Amino acid sequence: MRDEETGSWWQQVSGEAILGPLKGKRLNLVFHDELSFVTWKNEKPDGRVLRPDEQAASLYAKKNWDERMANVPVVTPVSENDPLEPRALIIGIRINNQSKAYPLAELQKQAAVLDTLGETALLIVLDEDKKSARAFDRSVDGKVLEFFAKPDTKPLRLVDAETGSEWDFSGKAISGAMKGKQLKKIYVLSDFWFDWKIYNPNTAIYHLPFQ
Repeated sequence: MRDEETGSWWQQVSGEAILGPLKGKRLNLVFHDELSFVTWKNEKPDGRVLRPDEQAASLYAKKNWDERMANVPVVTPVSENDPLEPRALIIGIRINNQSKAYPLAELQKQAAVLDTLGETALLIVLDEDKKSARAFDRSVDGKVLEFFAKPDTKPLRLVDAETGSEWDFSGKAISGAMKGKQLKKIYVLSDFWFDWKIYNPNTAIYHLPFQ
């Protein structure tokens, strides 16, 4: 990205200026969700949608962008020892100086994933669409909770083993002893493996246990 005021160039993932008068500066990260439209709409039924600019329609990416890009060589080095394919989709989490990539294909095998990164006990969960991902700190009032997905429920419901309370995809307890509690959201980045490893060269990779 290039800013008009100084002509500096910025990395799109790290937000760091890499060339120009502002080299070395870093943009503040703003928390965001990357969700499917159906998931967002279910949570925000009165939400507003930005309508595409008809005058700039020719500049938008085509609907089959993913399919066309799948065969385009990546711009980063690829090694035969790489644990993942370059364009494997991952959910990346970075806390302080530690990072971990969670392959989407692995997350799709289990509705709720419990893990620990550094000193943070994590809950990573996919919505029913198997694409929208969120992560939370699963510590509440100083106690680490164990979660599992409640079977055969729509919309998705999680249950903590300690109190039997039910939680929704937003990380909020909607019934039980924990009702009204909110898990702290952890920033996640949906990315390709080849891109994630550039900014996180020492990243760990999550694999489901007992495979």
